Amino acid sequence: MTAIELRGLTKHYGDVTALEGVDLTVDEGEIFGFLGPNGAGKSTTIDILLDFVRPTAGEAQVFGMDSQEKTLGVRRRTGVLPDGFHVYDRLTGRQHIQFVVESKEADDDPIDVLERVGIADAADRKTGGYSKGMRQRLALGMALTGDPDLLILDEPSTGLDPAGAREIREIVREESDRGTTIFFSSHVLSQVEAVCDRVGILRAGELIAVDTVEGLRDAAGTEARLKITVDGIDDDAMDAIRALDGVSRVSLSDSQLTVAVSDGSKTAVLSALEDRGVTVHDFETDESSLEELFISYTEGSA
Repeated sequence: MTAIELRGLTKHYGDVTALEGVDLTVDEGEIFGFLGPNGAGKSTTIDILLDFVRPTAGEAQVFGMDSQEKTLGVRRRTGVLPDGFHVYDRLTGRQHIQFVVESKEADDDPIDVLERVGIADAADRKTGGYSKGMRQRLALGMALTGDPDLLILDEPSTGLDPAGAREIREIVREESDRGTTIFFSSHVLSQVEAVCDRVGILRAGELIAVDTVEGLRDAAGTEARLKITVDGIDDDAMDAIRALDGVSRVSLSDSQLTVAVSDGSKTAVLSALEDRGVTVHDFETDESSLEELFISYTEGSA
C-alpha cells in the first residue's frame, strides 16, 4: 500500500514558488529521506501533508486519505517531530506525554515512552529546566506515542550529541521493523545515508531526483576514490595510471596511492600497477558520500 502520494503538488506564496508540480510516492514501511537546501520546500511539503498549509494545486494523500478532506484521519495515524517545535516550560515531561496519550486516545505508559527516548529520570521535572537535547528527545517521545503508522521526522537529531544521534537511528530502525513508514528530513546527511531506503532531493521547489543512494551515485556520475597501499611505484607507473580512461586525479603520500576513478576503471588501475611490477598490498574504495551527491544535485547540473 502507498503511505504517501503527492500528485502535481504546487504551492505559491504570491510571487514566490515553494513547490512546483511535485510527484512522489512513498511505500508503506519505507524509510524515505527528504532532502534539499534551506528554502527548497521540504517544510512546506510536510505542512501540506498535515493540512497546516493548503496547496495552490495538486493533491497530497496519506494512506489513501486526502490530507485536506481527511485531516483528522491523517493526523491520528501520524506521529510528527517538527522542526522548530516548542514545549510548555511549566509542564513536566510526563505531563507532555500524557497529553498526547489522551489526545490520541492511546494507552501508552508515559514512563515507558520517556524511557524509550532516554529521559525517564526527568519525567517529573518541568521542561523549562530541560536542555535542548532533552527537549528534542521529549518531542520525539510525543511523536512515538500511540504507535503511529507514519512517522514524520523533521531534523530529528538537532541538539543531540553523537550518542543521541545514534539512538535516533536505532529508534528509526526499530520503528521500521515494526512496519512504520518514516518520512525523514534532515541536514545531517550521514544520518539519512545510514537509515534510508530511498532519498528524494528538492531544489527550488522541484523534486529533481528520487532513488537509492547508490542509484543517485550512478546517475550523478560521481567518482569513487580508490586507495591503494603499494611498494615500488615509480613515475612511469604513475603516468600510466593517469593515462587510463576514467581516471581524473592521482596522488601519492608515502605508500598510499589515491586514485579518483569512475566505477568501471578500478580493475584497470590495479592491473596497470601489477603489469609494471608494483606490489599492491591492500586497497579499498571510498565511495562518494551523500553529502557530495547532495552538492552535485543541488548546486551542479545533475
